[in-house]
Amino acid sequence: MAALSLKKIERIAPDQASLSAARKLVKPGVWSGLARDESGLVWGACQGSGASPYRVVISEPDAGYKCTCPSRKFPCKHSLALMWLRAEGNTPFPTDTTPEWVGEWLKRRRADEGAYDAEQGERKSSEPKSIALTATEAAEEADPKAEARAAAARERTRKDREEAIAAGLDDLDQWLADQVESGLAGFAAAAGKSCRVIAQRLVDAKAAGLAARLENLPARLYALPEAIRPLIAIEELGQLHLLAEAYRRQESLAPDLRADVRREVGWSVTRESLLADAAATRTAGTWRVAATLSEIQQDRLRRLETWLWREDARDGPRFAVLIDFVPLAVGPARSPYAIGERFTGTVVYYPSPVPLRGLLGEVSSHAQSCPDDFVLPPDGLKEAFRNYERALAAKPWLGVWPMAFRNVRVSRSGEQMFVCANDGAEGAPLLPAQADLAAPLLALECLHGLGLWNGTHLRLFLAQTSLGRWVGE
Repeated sequence: MAALSLKKIERIAPDQASLSAARKLVKPGVWSGLARDESGLVWGACQGSGASPYRVVISEPDAGYKCTCPSRKFPCKHSLALMWLRAEGNTPFPTDTTPEWVGEWLKRRRADEGAYDAEQGERKSSEPKSIALTATEAAEEADPKAEARAAAARERTRKDREEAIAAGLDDLDQWLADQVESGLAGFAAAAGKSCRVIAQRLVDAKAAGLAARLENLPARLYALPEAIRPLIAIEELGQLHLLAEAYRRQESLAPDLRADVRREVGWSVTRESLLADAAATRTAGTWRVAATLSEIQQDRLRRLETWLWREDARDGPRFAVLIDFVPLAVGPARSPYAIGERFTGTVVYYPSPVPLRGLLGEVSSHAQSCPDDFVLPPDGLKEAFRNYERALAAKPWLGVWPMAFRNVRVSRSGEQMFVCANDGAEGAPLLPAQADLAAPLLALECLHGLGLWNGTHLRLFLAQTSLGRWVGE
């Protein structure tokens, strides 16, 4: 079996920049699930810029590779880094059973992909590439004077942005006052143009989070029955006003609430800083993939959501959502996980009074498909709504909230379908787009499920029934 070498890695790297980026990942701390089999396949999961670790597999005999990251360079830095770890020989790769996703890649590769080997990489570019040069670059990056200058520049940028956001919030206040003065009964009819203008102003003011809320507001209203559009418009505009006021008073807020407000307005938290934050909420356990959602945004990014349910929860958060953004230019993309998969690991949550969005930290077991039913709590729909109300009280701009419930049924009234408690005490309108897909559930007496509630409609993720598992889209 041909062993990987640093020379071979130099040859197949697309350019020097890829080698330099790969060097930063040549450390076991950013990897989980490193393993190999007897045929020369090596795999692992690497913490990248997305919410979910990227799955990487390489074939030692011919330097074949596959990574789930959206990079347009081949091999990407994650594939190069895994080869590098293997070539150095300082990191243990225990022999393990080949995971299902590795086996699927191998089948596809044998069928129609062929091998991508060192000779192909060598022909791809004649640009000089050196692994030794990356050590020099790393030393230059550690220059303390350069770091001090960069820190000063970041502080100036931060102050400039704070001033820009403050001005943008003043414009938002005036715009909200204008809408109230004009009357909100007809707001939805003209929301497209009106929201687009103020959203662009907030983009210019570096308040991208608020801008996104306004850009999405017209579509949210048009998807609702006409009779309730004014009421929902009042709620949404009220949340914008509340966020603006909370941002101005952020110094008096609790740390988690302050961090949540800043993130909603548009400030981002890097993966590295969140994972390094000792105060961040960390929840370890056995997770099941409840849903994977994909949505194309107006900024030409595809938003990928992976919703996780913690089956062994006794305290702390039960749900988590991993969010990735992929440029449309890279082509079709989807979550690296499949509904029903189970794995053991730690989710690190972004600071919030109601932790929900997070990143995967350490993963101690691979995601494996699992036909078993989800382990759901004994709560009914009534308790699920109580949990939603508690979360809404802690975070009034909540948006959507995941719910787990047992002993419900699906019923219909006219064109609208509902998820109702078996005793008829509570009910939630089902998302209209799911009506045809959920129609078979009308015949069932009882089911248990998971879903996403947005304040007006329930999006059913999955239902466990006497006939098997139903999965929403």
